[in-house]
Amino acid sequence: MDITPELLLELLVAALIVIGGLFGVVGSYGLAKLPDLMTRLHGPTKATTLGVGGALLASMVYFWARDGFTFHELLVTLFLFLTAPITATMVAKAYLHRAYLDDENGQQALPPTGRRYGWASFDAAPESEGSNPDSVEAPRRADS
Repeated sequence: MDITPELLLELLVAALIVIGGLFGVVGSYGLAKLPDLMTRLHGPTKATTLGVGGALLASMVYFWARDGFTFHELLVTLFLFLTAPITATMVAKAYLHRAYLDDENGQQALPPTGRRYGWASFDAAPESEGSNPDSVEAPRRADS
């Protein structure tokens, strides 16, 4: 059996599709089985994005070898990798606001951040001496 460039191309495309499919299955399994929304976000935003990226990369390689370079798959991949983290951030922020507002006892339902700052969506930054609370400047450090 001779190893031709066409065979190598087909093996590369097949490997990218299989790898993308595995990432897609892992991401879908995480979406279905993880316990709450904040942990479920990792499935579609991490693994499934890589799965679709693998399939798009396979498509790019195949059509580049067959017809020459085109921008279609590249633009779809760029759009996917730009919008997935933004969407996840918006979903997480909406979840945090809902968890904050849905507490039955009127207590803050969010866990502590472990820093002197609270959650960015809810708490203002601590004021430093001489700072204007309406300013967009960051608080000054004591050693500066």
